[in-house]
Amino acid sequence: MTEQSVITMHKAHINRIGVAVPPHDVHAGFIAHARRMLADPGHARLFDRAAQRSGITHRYSALPIAAPGAASVDADDFYRFGQFPGTARRMELYVQHALALAEAAIAKLELGAGLAGITHLIVVSCTGFSAPGLDLQLAGRLHLSPDVERQMIGFMGCSAAIPALRAAHHIVRSQSSARVLVVNVEICSLHLQETDDLEAMLSFLIFGDGCAATLISADESGMVLEDFRAVIIPATEDLITWKIGDQGFDMHLSGKVPGRIAQALRQERGRGDADGILRGEGTQTVDLWAVHAGGRSVLDAVESGLALPAAALAHSRAILNDFGNMSSATIMFVLERILRQAKQGGRGMAMAFGPGMVAETARFTMAA
Repeated sequence: MTEQSVITMHKAHINRIGVAVPPHDVHAGFIAHARRMLADPGHARLFDRAAQRSGITHRYSALPIAAPGAASVDADDFYRFGQFPGTARRMELYVQHALALAEAAIAKLELGAGLAGITHLIVVSCTGFSAPGLDLQLAGRLHLSPDVERQMIGFMGCSAAIPALRAAHHIVRSQSSARVLVVNVEICSLHLQETDDLEAMLSFLIFGDGCAATLISADESGMVLEDFRAVIIPATEDLITWKIGDQGFDMHLSGKVPGRIAQALRQERGRGDADGILRGEGTQTVDLWAVHAGGRSVLDAVESGLALPAAALAHSRAILNDFGNMSSATIMFVLERILRQAKQGGRGMAMAFGPGMVAETARFTMAA
């Protein structure tokens, strides 16, 4: 008789999430400056109506807002009217502010000496680039082991957090002793454009800065990451675009996005096979919904497309109200809120949308 080796697959757990935002609440002040940039009075009225219905009360920026009527949008004179900075200058500030914000979020994890045990570092961002990157900078600032394994996930937009969780999931399943630190840091406010285009201004209305730091390991506490599924929504590649321009990164967010999301989710809800994002089990198996708070209309589209009760997206709507859309960091803020409040045994679905358009999903269960 020969011995058979038994391979134990260790499940990855989100043990802790720490979140941080810059100190400057800019939402109300930005609305006043946006009215100034919109030369068409009709567009200004439409913008005001959208702001009132946005579901957002607060958004935070690395740059302090200037008083209405000032020569610059911000009090640091970075966005001076008629002289908005080029991409190189914006990237200089990105390096400075992204590193500081990442350190603040990591500190919220309260790992102390446990930082020395980090074996893998995954940094996620789509709002800036530098080399040596934030991964090396953080490894040095945190005094991580010189052989820490690093990975950068960039320019995937709002959905990037879930591929990062998936990467950590695979690492822990293959190496049970792994302790993975995932950092989602976005400085969206560095890409403001001086424009009187209403659609562009409406996209600037929802974005803010934020960072989430997440510890993932085989330790059985927090959230159990169960499985992942990504779906590309056909014929939508031009609805969300994110390109590097001469004056920062140019965002295009079509007004057709919510409708296409709702349509795609209705189709997914009607599927009975295991290959869909609901795995053929329907929405009734999900107790906790962690949906990327991309905007009120996006959350409305998810609620409508999946025929969810009004309370299902309460966590996502609360994050949207308190912080706006922080790109890839946003869904981690939603998961942090669920981690603090949900009870053991609850089954959850995380869902985020990004350029492509792609719907990235992850199923999780609340551990003991």
